[in-house]
Amino acid sequence: MKHNMRIIILVENTASEPDLLAEHGLSFWIEYNGKHILFDTGQSDILINNAKVLGVDLSKTDSIVLSHGHYDHTGGLAAVLDVAKNAKIYLHPDALKQRFSKKDFGAKPNGIFESSVKAIQNREVIWTKGPTQIFPGITVTGQVPRINDFEDVGGAFYTDKEFQTPDELLDDQTLFIETVKGLVVVLGCAHAGVVNILNYISKLSGKKSVYTVLGGMHLLQASTNRIEQTRIALRDFGLEKIGPAHCTGEKAIEKIISAFPDQYFTCKAGTNIDL
Repeated sequence: MKHNMRIIILVENTASEPDLLAEHGLSFWIEYNGKHILFDTGQSDILINNAKVLGVDLSKTDSIVLSHGHYDHTGGLAAVLDVAKNAKIYLHPDALKQRFSKKDFGAKPNGIFESSVKAIQNREVIWTKGPTQIFPGITVTGQVPRINDFEDVGGAFYTDKEFQTPDELLDDQTLFIETVKGLVVVLGCAHAGVVNILNYISKLSGKKSVYTVLGGMHLLQASTNRIEQTRIALRDFGLEKIGPAHCTGEKAIEKIISAFPDQYFTCKAGTNIDL
Protein backbone atom coordinates (compact mmCIF):
# COMPACT_ATOMS: atom_id res chain seq x y z
CA MET A 1 0.00 0.00 0.00
CA LYS A 2 1.34 3.44 -0.88
CA HIS A 3 1.52 5.87 2.02
CA ASN A 4 1.18 9.53 1.01
CA MET A 5 2.37 11.82 3.78
CA ARG A 6 3.27 15.43 4.45
CA ILE A 7 4.33 17.14 7.67
CA ILE A 8 4.15 20.90 8.15
CA ILE A 9 5.60 22.49 11.28
CA LEU A 10 3.01 24.99 12.50
CA VAL A 11 4.74 26.12 15.69
CA GLU A 12 8.37 26.11 16.77
CA ASN A 13 10.78 28.42 18.62
CA THR A 14 11.83 29.86 15.26
CA ALA A 15 10.05 30.64 11.99
CA SER A 16 11.09 30.36 8.36
CA GLU A 17 9.32 33.48 7.05
CA PRO A 18 8.23 36.89 8.37
CA ASP A 19 4.47 36.23 8.29
CA LEU A 20 4.85 33.25 10.62
CA LEU A 21 4.87 33.69 14.39
CA ALA A 22 7.31 31.87 16.68
CA GLU A 23 7.12 30.88 20.34
CA HIS A 24 8.67 28.39 22.74
CA GLY A 25 6.45 25.49 21.72
CA LEU A 26 5.81 22.86 19.10
CA SER A 27 3.00 21.80 16.79
CA PHE A 28 3.00 19.54 13.72
CA TRP A 29 0.34 19.19 11.02
CA ILE A 30 0.41 15.70 9.51
CA GLU A 31 -1.44 14.65 6.36
CA TYR A 32 -1.46 10.88 5.95
CA ASN A 33 -3.47 8.88 3.43
CA GLY A 34 -6.29 11.43 3.41
CA LYS A 35 -6.34 11.86 7.20
CA HIS A 36 -5.30 14.97 9.12
CA ILE A 37 -3.53 14.79 12.48
CA LEU A 38 -2.41 17.66 14.70
CA PHE A 39 0.45 16.64 16.98
CA ASP A 40 0.71 19.16 19.84
CA THR A 41 -0.67 22.71 19.77
CA GLY A 42 2.12 25.06 20.90
CA GLN A 43 1.65 27.26 23.97
CA SER A 44 -0.85 29.79 22.59
CA ASP A 45 -3.22 30.43 19.69
CA ILE A 46 -0.47 31.39 17.20
CA LEU A 47 -0.99 28.08 15.40
CA ILE A 48 -4.26 29.56 14.10
CA ASN A 49 -2.35 32.40 12.40
CA ASN A 50 0.40 30.11 11.14
CA ALA A 51 -2.06 27.57 9.77
CA LYS A 52 -3.74 30.31 7.71
CA VAL A 53 -0.40 31.57 6.39
CA LEU A 54 0.63 28.04 5.43
CA GLY A 55 -2.70 27.10 3.84
CA VAL A 56 -3.60 24.51 6.49
CA ASP A 57 -7.32 24.05 7.13
CA LEU A 58 -7.56 23.10 10.80
CA SER A 59 -11.26 22.37 10.47
CA LYS A 60 -10.23 19.18 8.66
CA THR A 61 -8.44 17.86 11.75
CA ASP A 62 -9.44 14.25 12.39
CA SER A 63 -7.27 13.67 15.45
CA ILE A 64 -5.28 15.74 17.93
CA VAL A 65 -2.45 13.94 19.70
CA LEU A 66 -0.74 15.54 22.71
CA SER A 67 2.81 14.40 23.36
CA HIS A 68 2.62 15.31 27.06
CA GLY A 69 0.98 17.77 29.42
CA HIS A 70 3.39 20.72 29.39
CA TYR A 71 1.87 24.10 28.53
CA ASP A 72 4.12 24.68 25.51
CA HIS A 73 2.63 21.65 23.78
CA THR A 74 -1.00 21.99 24.90
CA GLY A 75 -1.63 25.74 25.30
CA GLY A 76 -3.25 26.17 21.87
CA LEU A 77 -5.71 23.31 22.40
CA ALA A 78 -8.74 25.44 23.28
CA ALA A 79 -8.22 27.66 20.23
CA VAL A 80 -7.87 24.77 17.82
CA LEU A 81 -10.87 22.89 19.24
CA ASP A 82 -13.03 25.90 18.40
CA VAL A 83 -12.13 25.20 14.77
CA ALA A 84 -11.64 21.41 14.76
CA LYS A 85 -15.19 20.50 15.71
CA ASN A 86 -14.95 16.76 15.03
CA ALA A 87 -11.41 15.98 16.15
CA LYS A 88 -10.77 13.12 18.56
CA ILE A 89 -8.17 13.82 21.25
CA TYR A 90 -5.44 11.36 22.20
CA LEU A 91 -3.52 11.86 25.43
CA HIS A 92 -2.03 9.98 28.36
CA PRO A 93 -4.01 10.33 31.64
CA ASP A 94 -1.02 11.94 33.39
CA ALA A 95 -1.09 14.83 30.90
CA LEU A 96 -3.74 16.49 33.07
CA LYS A 97 -1.61 16.49 36.23
CA GLN A 98 -0.55 19.63 38.09
CA ARG A 99 3.18 20.18 37.51
CA PHE A 100 5.95 22.70 38.11
CA SER A 101 9.51 23.41 37.07
CA LYS A 102 12.12 24.54 39.59
CA LYS A 103 13.53 27.99 38.87
CA ASP A 104 15.79 30.40 40.77
CA PHE A 105 12.73 32.42 41.78
CA GLY A 106 10.78 29.34 42.93
CA ALA A 107 8.11 27.14 41.40
CA LYS A 108 6.91 27.91 37.89
CA PRO A 109 3.66 26.21 36.81
CA ASN A 110 4.35 24.37 33.56
CA GLY A 111 1.42 22.00 33.26
CA ILE A 112 -1.60 22.06 30.99
CA PHE A 113 -3.69 25.24 31.19
CA GLU A 114 -7.12 25.10 32.80
CA SER A 115 -8.56 26.43 29.52
CA SER A 116 -7.20 23.36 27.73
CA VAL A 117 -8.65 21.00 30.35
CA LYS A 118 -12.07 22.67 30.03
CA ALA A 119 -11.86 22.53 26.24
CA ILE A 120 -11.68 18.74 26.14
CA GLN A 121 -14.76 18.29 28.29
CA ASN A 122 -17.62 16.88 26.23
CA ARG A 123 -15.16 15.93 23.49
CA GLU A 124 -14.15 12.39 22.52
CA VAL A 125 -10.93 11.55 24.38
CA ILE A 126 -8.88 8.40 23.86
CA TRP A 127 -6.51 7.71 26.76
CA THR A 128 -3.17 6.45 25.53
CA LYS A 129 -1.37 4.79 28.42
CA GLY A 130 -0.16 2.10 26.02
CA PRO A 131 0.49 1.92 22.26
CA THR A 132 -2.57 3.17 20.36
CA GLN A 133 -3.23 3.15 16.62
CA ILE A 134 -4.57 6.51 15.44
CA PHE A 135 -5.14 5.28 11.89
CA PRO A 136 -3.69 2.27 10.04
CA GLY A 137 0.00 3.05 9.65
CA ILE A 138 0.17 5.76 12.32
CA THR A 139 0.58 4.92 16.01
CA VAL A 140 1.24 6.75 19.27
CA THR A 141 3.55 4.94 21.66
CA GLY A 142 1.83 5.73 24.92
CA GLN A 143 4.08 5.44 27.96
CA VAL A 144 7.68 4.65 26.97
CA PRO A 145 9.85 2.27 29.09
CA ARG A 146 12.96 3.97 30.51
CA ILE A 147 15.66 1.36 29.95
CA ASN A 148 19.08 2.96 29.58
CA ASP A 149 21.17 4.54 32.33
CA PHE A 150 22.08 7.87 30.70
CA GLU A 151 18.74 9.49 29.83
CA ASP A 152 16.55 11.41 32.27
CA VAL A 153 13.50 13.69 31.91
CA GLY A 154 15.73 16.63 31.06
CA GLY A 155 15.15 19.07 33.85
CA ALA A 156 14.01 19.88 37.39
CA PHE A 157 10.32 18.96 37.10
CA TYR A 158 7.96 18.35 40.02
CA THR A 159 4.29 17.73 40.76
CA ASP A 160 4.26 20.05 43.79
CA LYS A 161 5.38 23.60 44.57
CA GLU A 162 7.57 22.39 47.44
CA PHE A 163 9.69 20.23 45.11
CA GLN A 164 9.10 17.09 47.15
CA THR A 165 7.78 14.85 44.36
CA PRO A 166 9.78 14.62 41.12
CA ASP A 167 7.67 14.53 37.96
CA GLU A 168 8.59 11.39 36.02
CA LEU A 169 6.67 12.67 32.99
CA LEU A 170 5.27 9.23 32.28
CA ASP A 171 2.82 10.84 29.85
CA ASP A 172 5.62 11.54 27.34
CA GLN A 173 4.67 9.82 24.07
CA THR A 174 5.68 9.85 20.43
CA LEU A 175 4.10 9.25 17.02
CA PHE A 176 5.59 6.79 14.56
CA ILE A 177 4.39 6.55 11.00
CA GLU A 178 4.86 3.99 8.24
CA THR A 179 5.85 5.48 4.89
CA VAL A 180 7.14 4.10 1.60
CA LYS A 181 10.65 5.16 2.64
CA GLY A 182 10.51 3.75 6.17
CA LEU A 183 9.48 4.83 9.66
CA VAL A 184 9.01 8.51 10.44
CA VAL A 185 9.21 9.36 14.14
CA VAL A 186 7.68 12.63 15.41
CA LEU A 187 8.84 13.71 18.87
CA GLY A 188 7.25 16.18 21.24
CA CYS A 189 9.95 16.74 23.87
CA ALA A 190 11.35 13.20 24.27
CA HIS A 191 11.27 13.42 28.06
CA ALA A 192 11.48 9.62 28.03
CA GLY A 193 14.81 9.96 26.19
CA VAL A 194 15.12 9.86 22.41
CA VAL A 195 17.15 6.62 22.53
CA ASN A 196 14.63 4.94 24.84
CA ILE A 197 11.88 6.09 22.47
CA LEU A 198 13.54 4.80 19.30
CA ASN A 199 14.35 1.47 20.95
CA TYR A 200 10.72 1.10 22.02
CA ILE A 201 9.42 2.00 18.56
CA SER A 202 11.82 -0.54 17.08
CA LYS A 203 10.34 -3.15 19.40
CA LEU A 204 6.73 -2.18 18.66
CA SER A 205 7.19 -1.97 14.89
CA GLY A 206 9.65 -4.83 14.43
CA LYS A 207 11.86 -2.46 12.43
CA LYS A 208 15.36 -1.51 13.53
CA SER A 209 15.97 1.31 11.07
CA VAL A 210 14.23 4.69 11.10
CA TYR A 211 14.02 6.84 7.98
CA THR A 212 13.32 10.19 9.66
CA VAL A 213 13.21 11.48 13.22
CA LEU A 214 12.22 15.06 13.99
CA GLY A 215 11.09 17.18 16.91
CA GLY A 216 12.21 18.06 20.42
CA MET A 217 14.91 15.93 22.06
CA HIS A 218 15.22 17.82 25.37
CA LEU A 219 18.99 17.89 25.47
CA LEU A 220 19.16 21.58 26.38
CA GLN A 221 20.51 20.87 29.88
CA ALA A 222 22.07 17.50 29.08
CA SER A 223 25.61 16.68 30.13
CA THR A 224 28.36 16.29 27.55
CA ASN A 225 28.36 12.56 28.35
CA ARG A 226 24.64 12.19 27.67
CA ILE A 227 24.86 14.10 24.40
CA GLU A 228 27.79 11.94 23.29
CA GLN A 229 26.04 8.68 24.21
CA THR A 230 22.92 9.88 22.40
CA ARG A 231 24.94 10.74 19.29
CA ILE A 232 26.55 7.29 19.27
CA ALA A 233 23.25 5.46 19.85
CA LEU A 234 21.46 7.38 17.08
CA ARG A 235 23.90 5.90 14.55
CA ASP A 236 22.41 2.44 15.21
CA PHE A 237 19.07 3.39 13.66
CA GLY A 238 20.29 4.06 10.11
CA LEU A 239 18.77 7.53 10.04
CA GLU A 240 18.48 9.15 6.63
CA LYS A 241 16.97 12.40 7.93
CA ILE A 242 17.15 14.04 11.36
CA GLY A 243 15.53 17.33 12.34
CA PRO A 244 16.14 18.35 15.97
CA ALA A 245 13.89 21.17 17.16
CA HIS A 246 12.42 23.14 20.06
CA CYS A 247 14.10 21.91 23.28
CA THR A 248 17.07 20.06 21.78
CA GLY A 249 19.56 22.83 22.57
CA GLU A 250 22.30 24.41 20.47
CA LYS A 251 25.12 22.32 21.92
CA ALA A 252 23.33 19.06 21.12
CA ILE A 253 22.29 20.29 17.66
CA GLU A 254 25.92 21.09 16.85
CA LYS A 255 26.89 17.51 17.78
CA ILE A 256 24.04 16.13 15.69
CA ILE A 257 25.08 18.21 12.67
CA SER A 258 28.67 17.00 12.96
CA ALA A 259 27.53 13.38 13.26
CA PHE A 260 24.84 13.57 10.56
CA PRO A 261 25.93 16.36 8.16
CA ASP A 262 24.05 14.90 5.18
CA GLN A 263 20.98 13.82 7.13
CA TYR A 264 20.41 16.98 9.18
CA PHE A 265 17.65 19.45 8.31
CA THR A 266 16.31 22.49 10.14
CA CYS A 267 12.91 22.38 11.80
CA LYS A 268 11.24 25.80 11.95
CA ALA A 269 7.64 26.91 11.76
CA GLY A 270 6.89 26.66 8.05
CA THR A 271 9.13 23.66 7.36
CA ASN A 272 7.37 21.30 4.93
CA ILE A 273 8.39 17.64 4.76
CA ASP A 274 6.80 15.90 1.76
CA LEU A 275 7.00 12.10 1.57
